[in-house]
Order: sequence, then C-alpha cells, then structure tokens
Amino acid sequence: MIKISLCMIVKNEEKTLSRCLNSIKNVVDEIIIVDTGSTDNTIEIAQKFTENIYNFKWCHDFSIARNFAFSKANCEYQMWLDADDIFPEKYIEEMINLKKFINKETDIVTMKYITDFDEKENPNLIVTRERIFKKEKNYKWIDPVHELIPLEGNIFHSDIYIHHKKEKIDIKSRRNIEIYENIEKQRISFTLRQMYYYARELQNHEEWIKSAYYFEKFINSNLGWYEDIIMAIFNLSMIYEILNEKEKILEVLIKSFMWDSPRAEICCRIGHYFKDIINDYNTAIKWFKLATKVEDKDILSFKLIDYYGYIPNIEICVCYYKLGDIEKAKEYNEKAASFKITEEIEQNRKILNKIS
Repeated sequence: MIKISLCMIVKNEEKTLSRCLNSIKNVVDEIIIVDTGSTDNTIEIAQKFTENIYNFKWCHDFSIARNFAFSKANCEYQMWLDADDIFPEKYIEEMINLKKFINKETDIVTMKYITDFDEKENPNLIVTRERIFKKEKNYKWIDPVHELIPLEGNIFHSDIYIHHKKEKIDIKSRRNIEIYENIEKQRISFTLRQMYYYARELQNHEEWIKSAYYFEKFINSNLGWYEDIIMAIFNLSMIYEILNEKEKILEVLIKSFMWDSPRAEICCRIGHYFKDIINDYNTAIKWFKLATKVEDKDILSFKLIDYYGYIPNIEICVCYYKLGDIEKAKEYNEKAASFKITEEIEQNRKILNKIS
C-alpha cells in the first residue's frame, strides 16, 4: 500500500479546516499544514490533527506556497486539498483501494472536483483536477493564481469526487484579481493560461469590457488549450449579451466548432440567442434539442452539469409554450424534471395545467 502526504496551504480557515481534515484524516498517512498568516484559530485547529505545521510568509503567489508545502512531505505520494474541500465518506473505501492496488508506475492521479452546488446540493460545475503526485518526480506548481501542476507522466483518472464547499460571503474577494493586476502593472507578459483566468476573474467582478478584451485576445491567439478556448467562447458570448453587442454572439459561438464537436453548453447558448434575441423559437428548439443529444463525455475542463439535461429541456418547454403547443411544453417540462425538481418546474406545471 502506498503512503500519501496531504499538503495544504491555509489562512484564516477556522470555519472549515476541521471539517476538511476530519473527512480525509483516515485515508492519508501524513498531514502537512502551511499557514500563510492566519489571525484566527486556524493553527490551533490544525494542531489537533498534526504536528507538521509551518509558517510561510505570503508572497502573493499560490504556486510558491504549494511548492513549499510539497517540499515538507515525507511520503511517496503527495496530495493537495483546500481547507474548504470535503472528501466524501462514500469514497473512503475507493481511496483505500486506490492506495492498495495503484500501479506503482502511476505518477499522477486525477479526481473529479465539484466546485459549485445549487440550493438543493445538486452539482452545478465539475472539473477534473490533478490531485495526487509521485514525490520522486518532483512535480512543481506553476502560476501565481489558479495554480496547477501540468499533466505529464503516467496518469490515472480516478472516479473519486472531491466537494468544494466554500463559505458564502457577501463581498467578493479581490485577492486573485489584484495578483493579476499587479502582474499587469509590472508589464509582465501574461501566459495564455494567465490571460484566460484573468479574463474569468474580470468577468466575476463585472468588469465586462476588460474581460471581453482578454477573452478575445486569448481566443484569437489560437494557441491556448482547446478546452479553455471553448469555455472562453462560452463566457464571451454572455459578456457580449450584457454589453448589447448582439451581432457578435453567434459569430463567436460558431468558432467553438473549430475546436471540437458541439458541446451542450454552446448549443444552449446558440438556442438562447435565437429564443431571446431573435425570437425565432423554432430554430431555438433545434439547437436545444441538439444539446440534449450531445454526448456527455468525460472532459478534463469545466463541465456545467445543467446544460446536459435540465437547461435544454426547460428551454424547449418555454419555446413550445411561446408557439402555443402546450402538450409539447408539458412533455419537455417533465423531461427537465427528470434531471431535477426546481421552482421553475413547479411553476410551469401550474401554468401549463391551467391552460390545458
């Protein structure tokens, strides 16, 4: 059985750290905690789980901090979690089996990462992340924000899921965007990946014009990872709508087909364009129906779960309602309900039943 060092960087995580460590403590062999300047009870909580606690002066670079944490590991494999992550109990046995039976030639193990949930705890967003690394390969984290270790070597894609359960706050943190802004002020050239994630941060902070600029620059380079390009196209189409640059929406969405077969997210965005901007409900239905038929393949990038079932069906329901075909509207409302029950489903049922 292999042994695993859990390596974490933390700061002011008293609300979530205990929950995280309790969920993972029985499947790792060593816990390394690197604190980057906590002023709450984070260190006291960490001391209940490990003696391996180190102080690290924050330098506005997550990759450097993570590499420091990895340098303190003693086991043959290293694993990372964030303090607001949870290792679900249902995967403990699978994790133990992974430790017992893993091919010793494996360099990296990936796991699924659910980073967003709806109000009923249904997953909204899933991404595949590199999670466990062979220490002797001396892997290094790169990028100051949205850091990663490149997928190089013998890789095993596991079916284990990690849940990211961030504490809800009223004010958006500017920590990440300020790191990018500092790079920009120093006139340091962004890598393509940094450009993409800076655009995402700008979008999250509703800096639409600047976000669009960096998304466009990233997409037009034709050099980024194709998964990131497709997601950049998806995000840029929404920004164009907000900026009322409607003539650009369809043009940018069609570009995604240069990189891969149609994705449900893209088909739904095209359907949305015809439904809400052109008011061409028949054409919109065709695109939404195509979204329901798109292969739900296991991609390594971000996957927006609702676009692979719930959203296209609920949108088809609305389109048929607009066209006066109430029976078809009811049919697709129930198809959407087969994926999850929402207030929108229930409201549609009331409205459609009154009409029929």
